[in-house]
Amino acid sequence: MDEVRTDYLQTIRTRLRDNPIVSLVGPRQVGKTTLARMLAEDYPEPVHHFDLEAPSDLARLANPELVLRSLTGLVTLDEIQRRPDLFPLLRVLADRPGVPARFLILGSASPKLIKDGSESLAGRVSFIDVTGFALSELEMHSQPRLWWRGGFPRAYLATDETAARQWINDFRRTFLERDIPQLGIQIPAATLGRFWTMIAHYHGQVLNLAELARALGASEPTARRYVDILSDTYVVRQLPPWFENLKKRQVRSPKVYVRDFGILHALLGIPDEAGLQSHPKLGASWEGFCIEQILHVCGDRDAYFWGTHSGAELDLLLTHGGKRLGFEFKFSDQPRTTKSMHVALQDLALDHLYVVHPGSHVFPLMEAITAVSLPHMIEHLMLSHSETAALSVQNSG
Repeated sequence: MDEVRTDYLQTIRTRLRDNPIVSLVGPRQVGKTTLARMLAEDYPEPVHHFDLEAPSDLARLANPELVLRSLTGLVTLDEIQRRPDLFPLLRVLADRPGVPARFLILGSASPKLIKDGSESLAGRVSFIDVTGFALSELEMHSQPRLWWRGGFPRAYLATDETAARQWINDFRRTFLERDIPQLGIQIPAATLGRFWTMIAHYHGQVLNLAELARALGASEPTARRYVDILSDTYVVRQLPPWFENLKKRQVRSPKVYVRDFGILHALLGIPDEAGLQSHPKLGASWEGFCIEQILHVCGDRDAYFWGTHSGAELDLLLTHGGKRLGFEFKFSDQPRTTKSMHVALQDLALDHLYVVHPGSHVFPLMEAITAVSLPHMIEHLMLSHSETAALSVQNSG
């Protein structure tokens, strides 16, 4: 399945050409190391790899300034969050005349969580978000498997459903018992694990810290800290609210999602795909799945949801190709327009609103609202990076 990562590889090559430091960030086990290996296979200069979790490589870096200053070509530092003390040195090395070496750093925590990292490298580093497999990288008929198992390569490619679920459960345990403590975060694994499960039950809802804190038996600042930790380690997404100067009271708290759908289904205790189809969180799971697939193509820099206290809402608001687009996600083969859609279309001055459903057809609901399957939506967004036009109305069997 290495070929599905060709877009990532091209992006990394381009960024390395233009920047002394490129950082691949994303959750553990998502394929960052594999990308670094693939890049090294045909890199035109010497490649030096350091795994900062390997004792032998840590020993090689006992005197990091002496070692790294002597290297030329490409230097890869894997699991950089283990050595935040290297950031000031990388800043100095990146500023050398002629840039004798470029650095590819791989991290499983956000720069915000790695103290002083982003500040030390400001203006010298280009960040690339790496996710698990996405529909835009796979055959479109893989949608059911991707939705159920999630995008982590080892879960998606597992030989059977039992192996996939076992890998997910092992990942959760390792994440809580090893990865979080290695970041210097002292929270009992059972406590953070219980909070993660609570987030799964709030998946797709507006974040209510007071309610989460009460359920956890903790303070609101503690609940806020836990949400931020899970977000900064890329296992939870906080989708920010959009608000404008409208004569309506608008929601100003983010929505919260578990980013990987295989993990979501495990946290919810859903045993199999048939169980998902009858689960109360079916619609919320579909919404989160669609959002992640769209943001993989469009990026999340300008991604929001919108809601008012009177009940009008929009699941996703994006600016793409110079157009303001709205998205609603409905798990129904016969989606219909709602009053909320009409309000969003008018109040947000949307160029178009798409209702993404699990069927295979594309059809108009009204002049500026189109019902569309997820594969059609992804293909359209991939083709329209330069210019986003309304999706042509067509039927697909």
